Amino acid sequence: MLASEASVALESRSLEASYRACRTIVESHSKTFALSSRFLPPEKRRAVWAVYAFCRTADDIVDRVAPAHERLAAIDAWECRLRASYRGVAAGPVFVALSDAAQRFEIPLEPALDLLRGARMDVGIDRYESYAALQEYCYLVASTVGLLVTPVLGAESPAAREYAVALGRAMQMTNILRDVGEDARMGRIYLPGEDLRAFGCREDDIFAGRVSASFGALMRFEIARVRALYREAEPGITLLSPESRYTVRLALALYRGILNRIEANRFDVFRRRAHVPLRGKLRTALSLALVR
Repeated sequence: MLASEASVALESRSLEASYRACRTIVESHSKTFALSSRFLPPEKRRAVWAVYAFCRTADDIVDRVAPAHERLAAIDAWECRLRASYRGVAAGPVFVALSDAAQRFEIPLEPALDLLRGARMDVGIDRYESYAALQEYCYLVASTVGLLVTPVLGAESPAAREYAVALGRAMQMTNILRDVGEDARMGRIYLPGEDLRAFGCREDDIFAGRVSASFGALMRFEIARVRALYREAEPGITLLSPESRYTVRLALALYRGILNRIEANRFDVFRRRAHVPLRGKLRTALSLALVR
């Protein structure tokens, strides 16, 4: 084997190992994302693994038990590595895979930078006064993910971007409602302050994990809002390439199912983590496959 051929073979093995590392991150952190991505063609599947691994690692940096200045410095370093990877100088499995995916599918840099802006907000901000402010945060930490994967999924119209933004907001709001208790244990309350007051909910009750009548009413209100976002996002699925539509339709259905579980748990998001069990996920996957 010539030296140049050996170099190409080594580079190929390194790239495959990088994508496998991204897959491990996906499977370790999101069973829903892992399941829905299985139905993409292999090249697209690997690319969305790379995007998820980049975003998930940024989120993990935010949640480290470390002083704020250290986490902000780590996010700055993560951004430097991101910018370098887009210049073709990738270091580490996540950025080797992301750099390759970005070149193959023309994944834009700007949404990734916006996502890191959202990560910095998570370090320094633990309350949102208005729903409008919360929606801007949801755009930064979740809609940006949709904008990163839209080129991979094969958008057939520029309008697909707006639907991706709506779906990202819906999914992040679902996370927020599911994780009220977990966030409270870290001193965070993402439910808008204006809504807490409107429904007579006190922060002390949330920190104490009290599922009061007013808290239940607030959760019903927020769940209705999120369901409206899913309805807004759903028509955008038809604007994606045919081989990508089932994956997004499944991800949307599974995430929307979390809202049903919150209701089934009588809004106790403090002691019970709402999730769709594996049997329910497989049932949903099969039902959607039958109507494709």
